[in-house]
This record gives sequence, C-alpha cells and structure tokens, in this order.
Amino acid sequence: MKLMIDDAVWGYEEIFSDFGEIVTLPGRQIDRQSLLDYDILIVRSRTRVNKELLHGTKVKFVGSTVAGLDHIDQAYLYENNITFASAQGCNANAVAEYVISAILNIANDYSFDLSNKILGIIGVGNVGSRLDFKAKQLGITTLLNDTPRQEIEGKENFVDLNTALSADIVTFHTPLTFSGPHPTHNLLGSHNFELITQDTIVINTARGGIIDEDLWENTKTKANVIDCWEEEPNINTKLQSSAYWATPHIAGHSIDAKFMGSYMIYKDLCNFTKTPLKNEVEHLISPASVTINENTPHETLNAIYPFIDDGLAIKDISKFEDYRRNYPDRFEWRHFKTRFDMLT
Repeated sequence: MKLMIDDAVWGYEEIFSDFGEIVTLPGRQIDRQSLLDYDILIVRSRTRVNKELLHGTKVKFVGSTVAGLDHIDQAYLYENNITFASAQGCNANAVAEYVISAILNIANDYSFDLSNKILGIIGVGNVGSRLDFKAKQLGITTLLNDTPRQEIEGKENFVDLNTALSADIVTFHTPLTFSGPHPTHNLLGSHNFELITQDTIVINTARGGIIDEDLWENTKTKANVIDCWEEEPNINTKLQSSAYWATPHIAGHSIDAKFMGSYMIYKDLCNFTKTPLKNEVEHLISPASVTINENTPHETLNAIYPFIDDGLAIKDISKFEDYRRNYPDRFEWRHFKTRFDMLT
C-alpha cells in the first residue's frame, strides 16, 4: 500500500511505516494530483477532504488525526465506500488545560477570586466535560449549555444559551456546523451579542466562525482569549491586537494530544487492514516526570507551559502557519509533580 500523510502528523514514521510506502506533504499541498496513486490518506485539519480532492484516486481509507470534522465531507466518503476514521476527543484534555491556564492568568492579572465567578461552558462534549470538572476543582461555578445533550438527557443539568452567555466567563466548545437542527455558525452573533458586556471574559478554542468576528471586534469586553479564527492564517488583526491571548490554533497541540490523534487512527487502520496492533506504539511518549515547586496554581501552570509565548510568537501574523507546524514540545499536566492535586 501507499500512504499519503500530512507531514505534521505526529510520529508518522514510527506509527505507520509498517503499512507500506509513506510520502508526506504539508497539509495545504495535498491535492488530487498528488493522491492519484495512493491507497491511504492521513491528514490533520489543513486538507479539505472532499470530491474535488479524491475523485478518480485509489484512496479507500481516510484518517483525520485531529478532533474537528468540518474539513471532511463525510457524506462523500460514505457514498463512495471510503472508510473514514476520526480522532475526535484526542485533544480534549489539552484544550481544557489551555482554558484553565487562561482563566488563572486572567484572574491573577485582574485580581479577582475565581470562587466568586461563574463560567458558562457552551458545548459540553469531550472538551466541555473535562473543563467543567477542572473548573469545579478550582471552586468555579459552572453553567452548562448543550442543546443536543439536553434534548436527550433532560434539562436538569443544563441551561439555555442566553443564560450561559450571561456568565462572567463564557467559553465555546462546539463543532462548527452550518445546517441541521442546531447550527453553530455565528452561535454568538447579531441575535444575542448584546448579552456580552464590558465585564465578560470571552474564550474561543472551538472553531473560527462560531463567533461573529465583525461584531466581536467592536464589542468591549473585560478580556478575550482567541485560539480559533475565521480566516486562518489571515486572522483578524484588530481582534488579535486587543486580545488578552491571541494564539495560532494551538490549544490542542500538546504532545499527548498529537500522539493520541495518531494512535486512534493507527488502531482504525489496523482494523481496516486486519493488521495486529503493536504494543510498543501505545508507549511512544513517556517523558520523565518533572517537579514544579511554584507556590500558586497560576505560577505552576506558567512554569509548565507559558501560553503567552504563543501569542508573542505570532505578533507578525505571517508566522501563524509556520509556528503551528513547528510548535514547541508541550506535555500535559499529568507528567508534572506539583503542589496542587487539582491540576493533575
């Protein structure tokens, strides 16, 4: 078999080489012509997988090593008997850690007690659920909004969107969808942006397009944390310059998340090709435990990984894609020994 793999897929040589010949390209450079002779396609988020890309190729398996799905035309894959594997949830913990780090930094810089704040979590799936747990560990009150889950599970644990938007801190964790019963494009838009006040902290680590950026850039808030943008890599420079943190879509880019994305697709490809799993693949990351002796959660998280550096790195937005592709190694909190059990 021949495999085309986005060259940003973590550990592609160690994980996928036994399946056949591997060729790699940057995700944006993978096109139909480059795929004509390939059986397997493994991508991240920068390759749009659809009829235009795959028509007339030999590709019979597509794996996406990231959590999002808006770059994949799943209907086309299904209709053409192309097996699709997704790594949904692979970076959920990494994103939740990013959001908690942002909240702790803002609380420190604005001198407020998080136990007196309410966090509205919009979208309570893989990321939102983990964030809810971590926030409660820090004594933060949470409001959960997830209309699809509420329809299945009932109203007891959920609030409506407007109630969640009235929280002190509002953070978005939904997929980006344009149709269906609950589209999320401009979920925060002209119909409800008046609920965001100058005292609101707004965080988007979900997808660009969930918040109307034209309205957002003209709305005064206490602080904005923006990791996902509508026109990446040509991001909104007005929002960038006014944000507390403006980072290049890296909230989920921990080594743990990248490994898990590759590993989930590896398992699905083994199943597709009827290949036994190799036990050693599961243990490709095992860094030595590091002790952090800072005295506060805020200082501890900045010692583990200072996300402010990611914002500084793309002050020149021409560096957006290159920084993402060459992102510094970042391990999740579980690899560190700290004074604070709540951060594990």
